[in-house]
Amino acid sequence: MEKLKLVGLCGSLRAASTNRLLMHEAKRRFGEAEFIEADLRFPLYDGDLENEVGIPEAVQTAADQIAAADAVIVVTPEYNKGISGVLKNALDWISRTKGAPWANKPVALMSAAAGRAGGERTQNMARLCLSPFRPLLLTGPEVMVAATSSQWDEEGRLINEINAKALDELMAALRRHAEACRAA
Repeated sequence: MEKLKLVGLCGSLRAASTNRLLMHEAKRRFGEAEFIEADLRFPLYDGDLENEVGIPEAVQTAADQIAAADAVIVVTPEYNKGISGVLKNALDWISRTKGAPWANKPVALMSAAAGRAGGERTQNMARLCLSPFRPLLLTGPEVMVAATSSQWDEEGRLINEINAKALDELMAALRRHAEACRAA
């Protein structure tokens, strides 16, 4: 059987982002799969730009990666009580592509944030932003890594046992959904 295809979207562009660490930790815990991190360095969405030049190549590439994936991981920081501009912009642009890349796609949402709640507000907002695309958005367990700067070891592995257990459960559920969708 061909390996599952897993795509990751990280709402933070920083190379040292703990959300990027979380995405890679989720990929590792998902198990064997072909993994692609979508590049979300898109221009700001502008209807005039879209009318003038169409869908930027980077946007179409990300939409195609999502469409071809068996499952998607969306990881978002919490910026000022909501999702990052990077993630919102990516969702806006991808929504303008042909087809429905997110439709019926198993999606796991998670967050890492400096605050005590670990990104609870950003996850609520991200769920609202994703819902029009009709993915199979897993409802839990919720993975919200609070006080994120102190939650990683030197190899970039999650050290908090409660978060690690929730992440294992979420990735096992994502794998089950991906395998079921592929078999259907």
